Amino acid sequence: MDKLLKNNTRQSKVYHFIKRGTDIILSAALIVFLSPLMAIIASVVALTSEGGAFFKQKRLGREERIFVCLKFRTMYTDAPHDVPTTEFVGMEKHITHVGKILRRTSLDELPQLFNVLLGDMSMVGPRPLILNEGEITRMRREAGVYSVRPGITGFAQINGRDNVTDREKTELDKLYIEEMSFFTDLTILIMTPIRALRGKDIKSKKQ
Repeated sequence: MDKLLKNNTRQSKVYHFIKRGTDIILSAALIVFLSPLMAIIASVVALTSEGGAFFKQKRLGREERIFVCLKFRTMYTDAPHDVPTTEFVGMEKHITHVGKILRRTSLDELPQLFNVLLGDMSMVGPRPLILNEGEITRMRREAGVYSVRPGITGFAQINGRDNVTDREKTELDKLYIEEMSFFTDLTILIMTPIRALRGKDIKSKKQ
């Protein structure tokens, strides 16, 4: 039994080491490859509504450390800043015309490649929450979700996304942590653009 535990621990360390290396290589490559697209999106966002191209928001990362999460701005500048979009009154009035497209295709998440490169996030992991989402933060804490880096995409994003409850999302995130492997990460990375292009389970309320 002791030998088995040591082997599992060793494999876990190897996995996390390679996962971080893969995050660095993949995020850097995607930043270079997608830089023309990101430049176009940034220009369109800035030119079609008042405000800058990027939206910065404090979020909870690994071990509940706070970091600044980057996104393309999809809302008008007078929208509430640190409130979950699910709690907005009259959500549609806050989202720009360009923002609706970016949210539906998940292109607003592209700047988070820089968060991955910096080590705040991973390509795959539980989505990071804003600071004042008390109940789901408590559930995540109890489920051990904060033991890993948050991700650009995760198990919950390909299994219901906006159509699952906070408790269901927490259970899916917990399941991901229990099943973490190269195959799991690869499956999630392949399924994410497929779901995004189909607009499956994505609502305008996406945060």
